[in-house]
Parts: sequence; C-alpha cells; structure tokens
Amino acid sequence: MRIAVPKESAAGERRVALVPESCKKLVQLGYEIAIESGAGDAAGYPDASFREAGAALEPAPAALLDAAELVLKVTAPATAATGRDEIGAMRPGTIYVGSLMPLRNLDAVRALAVRKITAFSTDAIPRTTRAQAMDTLSSMANISGYKGVLLGAVQLDRYFPMLMTAAGMVRPAKVFVIGAGVAGLQAIATARRLGAHVTATDVRPEVKEQIESVGAKYVGIELKESATAGGGYAKELSEEDRQRQSQLLAEECAQSDVVVTTALIGGVFAPRLITAQTVQTMKPGSVIVDLAADGGGNCELSRPGETVAAGGVTILAPLNLPATMAFDASLLFSRNVTAFVQAFTKDKAFHVDLDDDIQKGALITYNGDVVHQRTRDALEKVRA
Repeated sequence: MRIAVPKESAAGERRVALVPESCKKLVQLGYEIAIESGAGDAAGYPDASFREAGAALEPAPAALLDAAELVLKVTAPATAATGRDEIGAMRPGTIYVGSLMPLRNLDAVRALAVRKITAFSTDAIPRTTRAQAMDTLSSMANISGYKGVLLGAVQLDRYFPMLMTAAGMVRPAKVFVIGAGVAGLQAIATARRLGAHVTATDVRPEVKEQIESVGAKYVGIELKESATAGGGYAKELSEEDRQRQSQLLAEECAQSDVVVTTALIGGVFAPRLITAQTVQTMKPGSVIVDLAADGGGNCELSRPGETVAAGGVTILAPLNLPATMAFDASLLFSRNVTAFVQAFTKDKAFHVDLDDDIQKGALITYNGDVVHQRTRDALEKVRA
C-alpha cells in the first residue's frame, strides 16, 4: 500500500505529517512511502533524512496524490478554491488521515464526500485509553499551552518568579488560567516552572484535582447544571451559571498579571468569557494570551492572529502555535498518526473497520457520504 505525504500548503503551516523516524516503522510494516520534495524543510527534516528512512521523493504534488492509496496530512486537504486542489488530485477510494477539524472546514468535508474519499479526522479520535497514542489534538494542545505561557512571559514587563535581589524582593507574577484541558494544564505547569503564582478555573469541577496536581490553586463556582460533555470536553453553561462564572472571571482577571484562556466548547468553538468591561478593570501592563483564538477567541477584544492593546492591557491571540514549534510538533503528530495506521494494518495495508470504536469516532466521510453526526448537522444548518 502506498502512503503519500504532501507538503502543507496552509499559510504559516510549517509542520509535516510524517517524520523519518515514523517512515522507518511504516516501511518495516510493508508500506511504500512517498514524500513531496521539501515537505519537511520548514520543520527541520530535510529530504535526505526521508531518503535514508526508505521514503521516495516526489516533486509534483498532483502525481504524488494520484498514486496514493493513503494520504497523511497535518491539516485539511486543499480544495480547488485554494488554487492547489489536493482533494481533486486524489482518486476515489483514497484514505485521508489528518487533523481535518471538520466543523471548521465544511467546504473540504463536502469536497471529500463528493470525491468519495474515506476521511479520518485525528482530532475526532475518542479520548480513550486505547486511543491515547493516536490523539493529535492532545499532542498539539500541549504545545499550545507551553508556548502560550512563554509568549505571555515575554510580553509581561515584570518577572514571573519571586526574586531576592540586593535591591530587595520582587514578588512573583500572578497568572490566571481559564480552562483545564490539555492546553490549560500544560499552561499551569509551565507558569509554575517559571515561578509564577498560578490560579486556574474550569467549568468541570471534576478537574479540580488535576489543577492542583500541577501546582495551581483552583477557583470555581458551584454549577446548577453539569457542564461536562464527556470525552474530556465541556458544554455551554446555563444562563444563570454563565452570569455567576462571569463575575468570578472578572474578579480573578482584575487581580492577575497574565491571563491565559484555553476554553473551547466541544473542543472546537470558543465561548466569549472575558468582556471588554472586564479588560478595563485589569491592571495596566497586564497581558491576556487567548489560546482559543483558532476557535474565535475567549476574549471579546481578541483579534485572531493579532496582538492588540486596550487600556494598557496587551491581548495576544496567536493562531496555530504548534506550527511555531514545528520540529517537535511534527515529531509528536507523526507518532500519533503512525500509531493510528499501525493499529489497523493487516497484510501490509490499512483496513477500514466500521465496527471499531476508534475508527467510528474519527470517520468523517465514507463512500460518498458525510457519516460524522456533528459534521452532518453543521452542514445541514448551513444549507438551511
């Protein structure tokens, strides 16, 4: 079976879906691997390293995809509207594996279904023990939490740790983390390693122990209705709970030097948690790092992809932070997708198993249909 790895074409994307380490493993399983020339350059993986791992190099992306039976990509494949029609270059029946983010890329989902591509989205893989090694969403969120705190530390005009100096003591910075998923927990751990005093909150009270285990003080409200959606995700709050949470967030933000937001509904869309009014109450020189910018942003004043100032507060809304750490991000992503391919390899080929829980959870399009329920619902809503 032939695996193709095209060069990522999205703006600012530096990662590559497969690294030489993983190429060797898949070649040993009996796969033929072809990499688009230069696909790994921006991530620090030159063409020579892929050759040494047993992969062939292909300079023409259309020829690469036309010959493929299994395509591995970091992001959603490009449609004809982008000028690089990766979906149109694939043959019907080809299998795509990558972080499709289907609810954010409905045009690509439609095109994949029309082309009769079998598409698996690694960000939809169930969060179970068996699937843990395949979870690209968690791997990339870990990087975002780490890098986001570093960006906040660079922007802040004071130290993170407490310091004893000849000129006297410098108090530690106060960091407030909103959301305790993978990104949030890594943000807490990173801020603590840098010496900050860290407070954190989440609408799921069951994560209190996790927050405290990585060194933060937990703050939260007692919910009238559960906000747990299952699978490690949160759902929207009731109106009453939303108002009470908003008051808590405003109080904590006003006391903080750095606020890091990571909250997503269902792991996809960002609820607006920090209002413009709350920003006005924050101390001059304080910083907001909105790590939910890819989902629209948690702060009312965030502009995804930009850094803005509002009344002495700096608001960072970085997009695609994993791409800024392309070497390790590619390594982790590659290990995740390799684990997925390995789990379903029989007789030197990847086998689609519609009865398998992992495949059922991650399968977006199959045999010309959109089979992922949430994505199908979103498409129907757009048509309405």
